[in-house]
Amino acid sequence: MMMSNSLDIAKTRDSLNIPSTFDLNEEFKNIMDEGNHLIAMIGSKDLSMSQIKIIEMIAFGLASCGHTIITSGGYCGTNYATIKGALRASSDKLKVILPQTISQQIKEVQDQLIGVQYIIEHSEREHMLLSDASRLCNREIVSDCQQLICFLYRDSKTLLDALDFAHSLNKVVTVFYLD
Repeated sequence: MMMSNSLDIAKTRDSLNIPSTFDLNEEFKNIMDEGNHLIAMIGSKDLSMSQIKIIEMIAFGLASCGHTIITSGGYCGTNYATIKGALRASSDKLKVILPQTISQQIKEVQDQLIGVQYIIEHSEREHMLLSDASRLCNREIVSDCQQLICFLYRDSKTLLDALDFAHSLNKVVTVFYLD
């Protein structure tokens, strides 16, 4: 009976495309390779506290290993966690590309960006819709990086577009689906 349950769990995991612990461990090893790579981290703003903590730890670990982390601004979610983790490791290992300008960010984002040495603003996008400016920002982030790590839900069109763009540029892409 015990053997059947183990096989049922394995079949269920395979049918849902859930990676094994070994696969996850190998993926984290690839992400954490020592070096000075430009690694972009983008993703959803709708995250649980545990997901935020995991992203923060990944950003901290990558920056601690000498990688430069590229992300965008954001008060919550992936960008927030990425900035927090990378800043904790080293402020000179973080580059933030904003979709528009610092003054257009909410106060909490402006406060979070204090201490970030490398911030790129886009005043030419001040009058654009944030969604359009964010698409351009994601493309810029992907263009600048060597590797992209993305945390998303399968119905996120903006992030799926960024993944397609990264693949078209032959970037190394690591995707963490949140659903």
